[in-house]
Amino acid sequence: MEMNVGSTDKLARIAVGALAGAVSLAGLAGAVEVQGVVSLVLGVVAALMLGTAFTSKCALYSALGISTR
Repeated sequence: MEMNVGSTDKLARIAVGALAGAVSLAGLAGAVEVQGVVSLVLGVVAALMLGTAFTSKCALYSALGISTR
C-alpha cells in the first residue's frame, strides 16, 4: 500500500487521535462521565487515527481511490 495521507490530513488525524485518546483514558479513569463502551470506541478511534497519521497510509482512502498527499 502506498502512502496516501498528506501533511494537513496527518496533523488533523494526530489532533483527533490525541483528543479521542485523552477522553477515552479520562473516561476509563472516572475523571469524565463516559460509558465504558464509548470509552472503548474512542480508544479504537484514537489508535486508528494515530496509526494512519504516523504511517501515512489509510486503507479506506486506498479502497476509495483518495489521496491527500
